[in-house]
Amino acid sequence: MTGTRRFWGWGVEGEGPTREQTVRLGATIGERFGVEVPAPIAPPTVDELELRAPRIAPPPTLESICTTEPFERAAHTYGKSFRDIWRALQRDFTHPPDVVALPRDEADVTALLDWCTDANIAAIPYGGGSSVVGGVECNVGDDYRGVVSIDLRNLDQVLEIDRTSRAARIQAGIYGPALEDELRTHDLTLRHYPQSFEFSTLGGWLATRSGGHYATLHTHIDDFVESIRATTPKGIWESRRLPGSGAGPSPDRMLLGSEGILGVITEAWMRLQDRPTFRAGATAKFDTFEAGAQAARAIAQSGLNPANCRLLDPAEALLTGTDDSGKAILIVAFESADHPLDAWLARSVECLRDLGGNVEQRAGTEKREGAAENWRNAFIRAPYTRDALVSLGVISETFETACTWDRFPTLHAEVTKAVTETAQAVDAAPAFVTCRFTHVYPDGAAPYFTVLAPGRAGEQLKQWEAIKAAASDALIANGGTITHHHAVGRDHQPWYEHQRPDVFAAALGAAKRALDPAGILNPGVLLAP
Repeated sequence: MTGTRRFWGWGVEGEGPTREQTVRLGATIGERFGVEVPAPIAPPTVDELELRAPRIAPPPTLESICTTEPFERAAHTYGKSFRDIWRALQRDFTHPPDVVALPRDEADVTALLDWCTDANIAAIPYGGGSSVVGGVECNVGDDYRGVVSIDLRNLDQVLEIDRTSRAARIQAGIYGPALEDELRTHDLTLRHYPQSFEFSTLGGWLATRSGGHYATLHTHIDDFVESIRATTPKGIWESRRLPGSGAGPSPDRMLLGSEGILGVITEAWMRLQDRPTFRAGATAKFDTFEAGAQAARAIAQSGLNPANCRLLDPAEALLTGTDDSGKAILIVAFESADHPLDAWLARSVECLRDLGGNVEQRAGTEKREGAAENWRNAFIRAPYTRDALVSLGVISETFETACTWDRFPTLHAEVTKAVTETAQAVDAAPAFVTCRFTHVYPDGAAPYFTVLAPGRAGEQLKQWEAIKAAASDALIANGGTITHHHAVGRDHQPWYEHQRPDVFAAALGAAKRALDPAGILNPGVLLAP
């Protein structure tokens, strides 16, 4: 990661659309929707922010690892959701952290949690800040004397590599690119590439059960964990490093997805892989999204386990610049560090053609090209484009889920209907709704919806809240999960309550009380405040 991180939005300064490009984007949006799009809102500067004065001060023993510098406080106020970007562009930093802590080691984390517990201060574990569900937000109510954002970026080392077992002990604060740079020197890879890869950390991936770019087999960070070590207010939590175990409920599974409410993850042993050298892929066009979904299911149930099996509906293909033919696009890709992939590619092409796909294929070690490369480029730049749209007052939001194959047609129809009707009801119509599959499994898919809607001046947050609630209601009502890989955070917490069993909620609450009796860790996430 190079360049200065934006405190108000995605990525680094100087990247993404320029103001002139954003103005042209606004003209395109205005023409597409038949509305007048305002001039883009200029990004804020730190100097113009009115941050609340810190309500707390660290004890002398912790002063060296704490800061109240305005840039750091502003940067740790929000994540990177539509709601976060919109409030930042409005210069609304009403609830910044009082202190940002930058621990140097595990002992510092322990000392910070001791201070927060004794002084009744909320502690928000912070990885890369890429949360889009309110997972790092510092608005925790009035029950705490203040808020400390605990940023683990100084715990950023690969501590140990076991080449024989193909595993590594890695500190939680390391960012994706730095991790892969270190592993590359050993010809190894973690092979976990979420869209936030450049601006997220191993600890964040573990705490949120991050989903990676690869669409089958090893889809979540869960699949790569050998053991996890965390600091809790009641002591150190470390599981035994094993390739597998049947000894009771897994300690690792309890920390995975805990989103900072049970402890601060400090390091983990992670399974690695040899770096791929063989690649092959194909792109197929289908007349309808439904036909493409049938083909994706066939590939998922074939046992071929492609690295990528990404289906785009015609609107998604058009929106991302992947393809403008009006067809649904299915991208299938294979990779291996061990063997050529001709047989896997040939069988997948046969399946796609049998189901009506018009197939273009590539083999060997050729680079991506055509629709596959167009999609990859759009995927990487999408968050920057989203920020530009938000600056134009356009509501730009995503809803991702997973459901079984038998439920997908109804879920797809009902979510699309709920979003379009609600957008119309709150005067944010016409809404443009697209869908793609990010991951596929033998028993179901992970649909990812994108909605664009021109917001009404001054009403964008209310309109977003209505659309978000309608989509979430539809996901739960039609057999989907409230999140496949974006986590629960504060934004999804009400719908998570409908998804989980009541007795499990009671057990999770009991676990939190046992590990965090003062309730200082990330209050309001997963469990109601």
